[in-house]
Amino acid sequence: MIAEVTQTEQGYVATFDRKLAHVPEQVWQMLTDNQKVHQWFSGLQLEKPGKDGFLSFDMGNGNFEKMAITDFEENKQLGFEWGEDHVSFEVTPEEGGTRLRMVETIKVLTDHTPKDVAGWHVCLDVLEALLDKKGIDRTLEWEHWYPEYKRLFESMRVSFE
Repeated sequence: MIAEVTQTEQGYVATFDRKLAHVPEQVWQMLTDNQKVHQWFSGLQLEKPGKDGFLSFDMGNGNFEKMAITDFEENKQLGFEWGEDHVSFEVTPEEGGTRLRMVETIKVLTDHTPKDVAGWHVCLDVLEALLDKKGIDRTLEWEHWYPEYKRLFESMRVSFE
């Protein structure tokens, strides 16, 4: 299911809601256990958990970006800086599993924004497939979702900077 993208006074918000057939502790491990994180988002690493903690992102060129954790509640919420933007994961128990909500707050849209949002979409698909012990073709997922997000942002009559 495509993310809901809304415009706010501060920019834009992309919200992904996933109902997962797994207990919150399993979902939380996917977000905070680096061995599991690397399976759905290579390059992302939780360096120091907690409200005064941080993550790092391997830029792929020998550089690492340090991203401060802004929100942290064990088994419930992980929020962190994402460049000039912000990403937050909320884990909520629901009957039969867990609701995983990911929110990316985007200050300024660029021509890279649809790629970034499509990337998060594919990462969440991979996370869910891993939990379900199913295979997934990241390339096919990307080839499907990127044009969808590009159309979505274009339909909002967004001009990229």
